[in-house]
Order: sequence, then structure tokens, then C-alpha cells
Amino acid sequence: MLIRTLLAATLLATTTAAHAGERYASRPPVIVSPDLTAPWLMQLTGDGVQPAVSTRRIVQRQRVEQRRVIRQDGVARVEQVSATGRAQKPVRTQFDPTYLPQIVSYETQHKAGTVVIDTNNRFLYLVLGDGKARRYGVGVGKPGFEWAGAHKITRKAEWPGWTPPKEMISREAAKGHYLPAYMEGGPGNPLGSRAMYLGSTLYRIHGTNAPWTIGYAVSSGCIRMRNEDVVDLYDRVKVGTRVIVI
Repeated sequence: MLIRTLLAATLLATTTAAHAGERYASRPPVIVSPDLTAPWLMQLTGDGVQPAVSTRRIVQRQRVEQRRVIRQDGVARVEQVSATGRAQKPVRTQFDPTYLPQIVSYETQHKAGTVVIDTNNRFLYLVLGDGKARRYGVGVGKPGFEWAGAHKITRKAEWPGWTPPKEMISREAAKGHYLPAYMEGGPGNPLGSRAMYLGSTLYRIHGTNAPWTIGYAVSSGCIRMRNEDVVDLYDRVKVGTRVIVI
């Protein structure tokens, strides 16, 4: 009986060792997760088994989310890198002092009191006469929403409420951004502290709750200003003032 037991144990040990040697004859590859947002995990995979994390997908996501902070002229900017690795247009995180209000030389045939908006250079001029103008920085219509023309200010409002147009609501909803049907006036309102309505259009000169966007083509056609600047302009113009957008 004892001999049988010893023979069985010896046979079992020999078989197990043989299988173990066969199993680990070729070591499986070790895949290290490239996902920098998750814990570093080692994943053992055999032949024909794909890694649990797709390197290509992770790298693409990291490129989309990548941000590079650039300091230039004392202004912090954030540069977004697309999935292709190409840098997109930088977005300021602070207001650029280039767009602070100032009196500048401005030769024009328009009479004093006229508002001229240069959308290409992102400036609004209130003509003073004698070759001078008060210049403000503005944000203008993004690509596809540019426009030009002449209108008069038909209405003025302090801390205006905002009713997004149906077209804007649908357009933003398609991008996953859901706008309210109406928003009361206040510091969080995108129209800011003042609004001056242009003709019978939906366009306005108005303030903003995002002053760092001044100097950019970011709106749906409206002309946006810093709240303190739009208050200053609001007090200097009246209903009936001619506004020329070029």
C-alpha cells in the first residue's frame, strides 16, 4: 500500500512538472497600459489576445485633451491640440490689454457720434470728430456668422434678459449643449450688463460673462464687449445712433 502511494505521488509530480514546463515554454507578452489617466496596470495576454486598452484610442484622446500654456506678452493663453496633433487657434484665459479702451487717431468721413465696428481687427470705434475716436475691443461673429451693414440703435436695455433664438437652441443641442428657453438678466447672463439692439435684427452690442473672449470671433453675430466697456459706451450713445459694421 505504501509503495502504491509513493508511486502515485511520484507520477503526479512528474506529470505536473511536465505540464508546467510545457505551459511556460514561451512566456506570454506583458502589455503595460498607456492610459495615463488610469492606474498603471500590467496585463498578461496570450497569443491572439488584444490588450485590454487600445493604444491608438488612448493616444488620440490624450491629443484631443492636451493643453499647452503659452506665455506671451504677459498674457496666459491655452493652445488646444487636435487629434491630428495640429495646434488649433489659442484661446485666451485672461483679457488681453490690447483691447482696453483708449482714445486713438481715426480719420473717417462719418460724423461724430457714429459707431464703427471693424470686425477684422476686433475693434469698435465711437467717432469723436477732429480725427479722433474712442476705441474699444470687441468679440465678433465666428466663422459662418460674420456680417456687415449699417443699422441704428433701436433699443437699449440694462441687465437684459436673454431669449436664445430657436435656431441657436437647435444648433447647440446637436452639439450636446442645452440652452434655456429664457435667462434672467444678471452677472451670469451671456448678454452681460448692457445691450443695444441693432435695427430689427437679432444682433446686439452687449456685454459678456466671458471677458477673456474679447478679441476673438466667438459669437453668433452679436458684438460683445467687457461689461465695464459696454456700460461706458451705453452712456455715450442714444437710441437712433448709427452703427456701421465692416
